[in-house]
Amino acid sequence: MTGSPTERRNTMMSADVAGVAEEDPGMADAGPSREGFIESGDDRTWYRITGAIGDRPTLIALHGGPGATHDYLLPLTGLAAPGRAVVHYDQLGNGRSTHLPDAAPASWAVQRFLDELDALLTGLGIVRNYVLLGQSWGGMLAAEHAVRRPSGLRGLIIANSPASMRLWSAAADELRAELPASVQGALLRHEADGTTDSDEYGEAMRVYYRRHVCRLDPWPDELEATLAAIDADPTVYHTMNGPSEFHVSGSLRNWSIDDRLSAIDTPTLVINGRYDEATDETVRPFVEQIRGARWVRFEESSHMPHLEEPTRFLEVVGGFLEGLHSHPQRNGQLLL
Repeated sequence: MTGSPTERRNTMMSADVAGVAEEDPGMADAGPSREGFIESGDDRTWYRITGAIGDRPTLIALHGGPGATHDYLLPLTGLAAPGRAVVHYDQLGNGRSTHLPDAAPASWAVQRFLDELDALLTGLGIVRNYVLLGQSWGGMLAAEHAVRRPSGLRGLIIANSPASMRLWSAAADELRAELPASVQGALLRHEADGTTDSDEYGEAMRVYYRRHVCRLDPWPDELEATLAAIDADPTVYHTMNGPSEFHVSGSLRNWSIDDRLSAIDTPTLVINGRYDEATDETVRPFVEQIRGARWVRFEESSHMPHLEEPTRFLEVVGGFLEGLHSHPQRNGQLLL
């Protein structure tokens, strides 16, 4: 990945500033793509559509963070098929969408991103026929959308997401306890001193990330691009999450949806990895409380099986999507 995060962002944004761009001949195996913006007041949400919107539900990819970008989810373009497009977008405050570094911290709330998702679905004309795939924070957001029972939601894929931050924090404590003593000491020392922006703290975080976030070495360019974008503007990540994956001190620290999951009535696929920071216990409420939910654990993956086991990931998710198209549904269950 060449160029600074700002240079990459400016290059991407220059492609289109007023709607749908020219078709991109790249990513030929997934079909052509086009980019644009959904505008809401002074805010603009950048999106990319791969493939042609047709009779099959459009797949919307909701990235994690909060405060990440779509880049690390680009392999999901492999799910585009005749009649089914794949939409990526950068959530507000991130990537190619409007940045708001001076916004009031209280404004970075779940509702803001639900409103943005609604505007995207309406603006793209797909509000009556779509599937959500949310990864990490994106899965939390997708679940918040699904509990409202929107009539056009045809399927839900929750990938590597906790059902509550209580469960997430408990899992992080257990996983941190397995780190080398020197790494644990560095984490605790800098958290106590308020120096989590230090290089030593960053190196200690990397040890955890390489065990429980992405076990590939080296990390893919798509993931490095997302991490660079967070470094360039960490406003949303720091406000809603905190200084790291395992130290949640932001506005999401008390978030939970596990007492509302029974309201979801759409076919649901739940995904996590064997080494995932989203451990089995953090995802279990989705499986137990969403009627008919299917759970697939990727045995060679941590938090990003779409990067760590890409072939199997596309097979599993693609099969789920084909099932939505091929079989009738009722009360959240596929009738196979």
